[in-house]
Amino acid sequence: MEMDWRQRRTVTVLTAVLLILLAAVLIVLGIRYRENREETPEGEEPAAAASMTVEGYSALVYSNGSATLSFSVAEDGSWTWDNDPKFPLRQETINSILALLINWRPQQTLAAEEDLSAYGLDEPAGSLTLTGADGSVRALSFGKTTTDGTSRYVMDQGDPATVYIIADTLFTQMSVPIYDMCDVPVLPLLEETAIRSILIRGPESEDGIPALVTVLTTAKRDGEDGPVTWLQGSENVTANETVRALLEDIRALVFTRCVDYDPSDEALTICGFDTPPAAITVNYTSNTGVDETLSLTIGAQLLDGSGRYVRLGDSTTVYALPTAALDPLMRVAANGLDIT
Repeated sequence: MEMDWRQRRTVTVLTAVLLILLAAVLIVLGIRYRENREETPEGEEPAAAASMTVEGYSALVYSNGSATLSFSVAEDGSWTWDNDPKFPLRQETINSILALLINWRPQQTLAAEEDLSAYGLDEPAGSLTLTGADGSVRALSFGKTTTDGTSRYVMDQGDPATVYIIADTLFTQMSVPIYDMCDVPVLPLLEETAIRSILIRGPESEDGIPALVTVLTTAKRDGEDGPVTWLQGSENVTANETVRALLEDIRALVFTRCVDYDPSDEALTICGFDTPPAAITVNYTSNTGVDETLSLTIGAQLLDGSGRYVRLGDSTTVYALPTAALDPLMRVAANGLDIT
């Protein structure tokens, strides 16, 4: 049924009134938003980050609620872990934290309420103190996350009247465990043609029987081209499936992480290094023609079953190797090479 002119006029009037009310609400919200937010002029860094450069710092200390980590800049300009300056600290982790501070981009700036519990800043979840090379200090307190869990309330102690909402990326970086910051050694990429011999040792026997030792050698002489012939003693094992899998896995060996940089004797026992189930020594020729040796001692399985504890050469540092790269090695160590 069509509306008459009176009904159409009534609808038009009501629509106009509704639009006026909506505009008024938007104006009020805009005023409140401006009162609680300070905009950063376009193209201009916030004052707290304006003078920051990666080279301009001397110390960084932060707490994530479960651990406190402290770092200092060495004479060569690199960051070091204060607990152990010799620790091979991966510089990218610290630099990523500095980059987030330098490129300070709050999602929102609020006037702090007297009751800081509204932001979780009455009992902060973490803190960060950054000291400049000139002695200046910037201290941040981290409150709770926002409702969506992707951002966090932060207060700069130099301006306690203001609360910032920033992406939770910074706090996530601060929560990286110290051993995950270890710059783990890169194992050589061992092509089959570069390997001269492989020695695999099994576990020591409790009844005094010597450990099972499997030795593979190549019959290829230096300077020869063509495929490599692999021997166990005088037996040609080049086509053996386990040998092929072993060579493939040796080529792909890579440490996934550092488990313990300076382990105690008790830790080494827990990791299975009192009676290691396997050890491997690979003699190879480097790209520069130098004879090199790679030695790995394989310990117990990781608690999550994803790999095993491993030590490199004479170092006591414990790393992790994935299970997939160790299957044929562990079989040979335990049972020898089946050539039947």
